[in-house]
Amino acid sequence: MESPQSLFAQGDEDLQVMKAGAMLRKVKSRSWKKQRHFRLQEDGQTIWYKSRWAGTGHSTFSVADVDVVREGHQSEILLSIADEFPADLCFTLVFRGRRSNLDLVAESPSEAQVWIRGVRKLIQNTKSMNDKERLDQWIWDWFQKADKNKDGRMNFKEVRTLLKMMNVDMNEEYALRLFTMADNSESGCLENEEFVQFYKMLTEREDVWRVFQDYSRDGQILTLAELEDFLKQEQQEGERSLEHAQELIDRYEPSENAKKHGAMSIDGFQMYLVSPEGAILDPQLLALHQDMSQPLSHYFICSSHNTYLMDDQLRGQSSQEAYIQALKRGCRCVEVDCWDGPNGEPVVYHGHTFTSKILFRDVITTLAEYAFKVSEFPVILSLENHCSMEQQRVMAQLLDTILGDTLLRAPLDRLVPQELPSPQDLKGKVLLKAKKIGGVEESETLTDEVTDEVSDEDEADPKSMSAEALRLNDKKSKFSRELSDLVVYCKSVHFHSFEYSRLHSKCYEMSSFSESKARKLAKDTEFVCHNSRQLSRVYPSGMRTDSSNYNPQELWNVGCQIVALNFQTAGPEMDLNDGLFSQNGCCGYVLKPDFMRNDDSFDPERPQDRNGYTSLRLSIQVISGQQLPKVNHKEGSIVDPLVRVEIYGVFQDQAKQETSYIDNNGFNPLWNETLNFIVHVPELALVRFVVEDYDKSSRNDFMGQFTVPFTCIQPGYRHIHLLSKDGTAIPLSSLFVNIKISELTTEV
Repeated sequence: MESPQSLFAQGDEDLQVMKAGAMLRKVKSRSWKKQRHFRLQEDGQTIWYKSRWAGTGHSTFSVADVDVVREGHQSEILLSIADEFPADLCFTLVFRGRRSNLDLVAESPSEAQVWIRGVRKLIQNTKSMNDKERLDQWIWDWFQKADKNKDGRMNFKEVRTLLKMMNVDMNEEYALRLFTMADNSESGCLENEEFVQFYKMLTEREDVWRVFQDYSRDGQILTLAELEDFLKQEQQEGERSLEHAQELIDRYEPSENAKKHGAMSIDGFQMYLVSPEGAILDPQLLALHQDMSQPLSHYFICSSHNTYLMDDQLRGQSSQEAYIQALKRGCRCVEVDCWDGPNGEPVVYHGHTFTSKILFRDVITTLAEYAFKVSEFPVILSLENHCSMEQQRVMAQLLDTILGDTLLRAPLDRLVPQELPSPQDLKGKVLLKAKKIGGVEESETLTDEVTDEVSDEDEADPKSMSAEALRLNDKKSKFSRELSDLVVYCKSVHFHSFEYSRLHSKCYEMSSFSESKARKLAKDTEFVCHNSRQLSRVYPSGMRTDSSNYNPQELWNVGCQIVALNFQTAGPEMDLNDGLFSQNGCCGYVLKPDFMRNDDSFDPERPQDRNGYTSLRLSIQVISGQQLPKVNHKEGSIVDPLVRVEIYGVFQDQAKQETSYIDNNGFNPLWNETLNFIVHVPELALVRFVVEDYDKSSRNDFMGQFTVPFTCIQPGYRHIHLLSKDGTAIPLSSLFVNIKISELTTEV
């Protein structure tokens, strides 16, 4: 029995060299550079490494967790040792999620190329695997883990250990019966295909079989008409059901004979249900589909706070890598805190703290390279300017020379704007958000120097400023014309009142609010109208020194576009952010509901007052779970999973319900419990599914989650493919649910 990756590796010269192993330097800093023996294991999937002094201790990682390989000095750490090791020896493995990069130095350029090419081939092969190959790889991985004596066979004791590893506490008699049924050779051990057979018996989906039986007249196949009936009745697909039924048979039915007769077997039916088409998130709404020609103020914009930080706000590391990670997640508004640095070079860090410093020049270079790799729509560069006149001029020059034509320097068509341009109009452009003295109309008449009071965030929340910052802001700080002229559509201004804004504000003027100030303003229904015309940015309280986040939903409810979060901190708040922006091509822009884009009054506290109000009933039958992750990796530890469904939205919609927990089964727990909710504003609601390991004596342990906009939910029998705390996929781990959405017919 061999894995797909192992078979792939056999025919490749680079991968064979990687299997033989090599001494590579692992680099953590300019002073920490240590040799490690790296080797690709026989599965063609796992890279193993250890120190020569570590005895039996070693580390491993899966190629499936590697996102990309960078060649040369393409990390801050490798750049710091460029004088010691040339670029042709260096490469960086960039992992998915929030895991730190792995910086490596080879002994020779040819050896570096072997590893660079080899890992890239393995990444590409992993991405190109079909569902069957992924499953084969997963089965092979389990076989390897359980085959303790590495003889290529598994006895019953090893199988019992495997079941524990797979989160199954199975009755020994039943386990032995499955083992005996799979042991065709009657040798007392399972070999290759026998283990595959055992796994298939273990993973038979009785829950899917029951649904299949409900629509199959003969219990063996679904005819085209029966599949069409299922799509109409359960999946609520309507008129297109017949055409879609034929497409599903062509796409997922493995039996050529069934295909020929226009039918679907249980295997094809299950393949459809676990595919993206059978997922809870409508794949059509995953793609870019919204109108992108409306003013910027009509969109929610994926936004990061203190983007440069990898950790907390007091001692955390500042890094270009943080910008890369945020931009790769679809972030369209990044923040740069600028301060005077040595040798006339502005630096970026969290001022008056012990966070490390990086060059402004390097941040802008990173932005130039990565701004439009994931999304072509505009990036807003939110500038917190604490620099002297001299270094502001340096900043302006760097922005101009490094960003080139991508930097927006003047209004489109040189016309004074009456409303903000659209994301479509601003494709491929970087917009500077900062203080600007005078308006767009007056840019040509400004003097060489203008005077301004304080930076944007300091002005919005003086209570969060340090004593030193307050002292410095007592002195008026000058703002250079060169930098001011680069601000076009995002001029930072002090917020006076909603009435003042309505009477006097220009469309290109915007304000920043601390979370506490924004919450106070959110009590006034005028905030929604204000946000239909002006951009508003909200940022975390200065008291959140641990880089924790606030609930962004409260501010989306009143139409705030730029709700900035600490991207480096995993948790429910970032799950909501990832969930909202998972739609519309992950482009970082989501069109607000129509009732938030006009001057009509929408009160999130009284949603029933709006025109066209209809509340919906959301019914979620949580049927089962599949291959849920282990929380405690100690041998013999098995989870007791429960599912909690959380609704985020306007105040009336906020709700949580959970299932009971299942004792000792994370492999295929069965709940069959129904949770019911009333949703008053589905256009703003997010639904978060959380799986936890129940613990009666302490807090439950997080296992996985998935967050989906209500409007993107596909009704019917659906699989929810779970994500880790870092937002990365957990292979083969899912929930099976049946979702029904209906209008309420009576007053609730």
